[in-house]
Amino acid sequence: MTSSSHFQRVLSPVVTPFDESGAPSAERFIRHCRALLSHDVGLAVFGTNSEANSLSVGEKRGLLDALLAAGLPATRMMPGTGACALPDTIELTRHAVASGCAGVLMLPPFYYKNVSDEGLFRAYSRVIDAVGDTRLKVYLYHIPPVAQVGLSLSLVERLLKAYPGTIAGIKDSSGDWSNTSALIAEFAAAGFEVFAGSETFLLRTLEAGGAGCITATGNVNAAAIAQLARDWRAVDAPAQQRRLDETRAVFQRFPMIAAMKAAIAWQSGDAGWAALRAPLVELDATQRARLESALTALGFRLPHAEQLALHAGALH
Repeated sequence: MTSSSHFQRVLSPVVTPFDESGAPSAERFIRHCRALLSHDVGLAVFGTNSEANSLSVGEKRGLLDALLAAGLPATRMMPGTGACALPDTIELTRHAVASGCAGVLMLPPFYYKNVSDEGLFRAYSRVIDAVGDTRLKVYLYHIPPVAQVGLSLSLVERLLKAYPGTIAGIKDSSGDWSNTSALIAEFAAAGFEVFAGSETFLLRTLEAGGAGCITATGNVNAAAIAQLARDWRAVDAPAQQRRLDETRAVFQRFPMIAAMKAAIAWQSGDAGWAALRAPLVELDATQRARLESALTALGFRLPHAEQLALHAGALH
């Protein structure tokens, strides 16, 4: 397969804005999500770069409800529902399915390390069986550099055999192309949707038959990433990929979430966008200056800065 049957080729784990009190800012969140959709980028809300594991179950439910109340289409949403406590995962997953979301992105329980494939299989099975809804589409979330709990090919195969109508795909944030390519080779022909965890692997993923990417920098470089996803067979696709890599490399010089939020705050004129929830902290003044200088040198421009700037004006 060369594209996702449920989602467009690019999704963003949407960064979560906070207000002056430290609570999620639904107004900013809605405006940012609407802008991403306008660039043909889907919404993987409550992913790693959303600071999802610093948000409560109630906060996640509230933000999802706010998006839906604002008229954003649930069919373009893949909310992250995986948590360490299975009852939390079940509650969030039920809510996403009931809300009409096209799929959920599900971390394994990640607090305990060196767990077996059997334990992980039981965890996913418990959630799927408890939700008990044929509409549920689970996208596994493999991010061993952060979670320190990974998903083996043999576990993916077992889950697919046990739940063929439910296990829909995977986000591979291993950073290991050999693992992504193996997932594509083993499972994509049967309709299993393999998303790379970074646009760095976007062209290779599409050429190999994968679905696309779910990428942090979709928050700040949405239009260009989506363009490559559309034009990946074009003669200039390798040049497009190189430009994407150059932009991502700038953000990767800094703590990624803080850098993206700093860039949004800078380009939108809304300083509130820079806020993070502890234990994460904002870039300091020196880091911000370095980030802005490097992005300016690339000619970088947040594609929806004006939409967010309008919001900044409404806040003050």
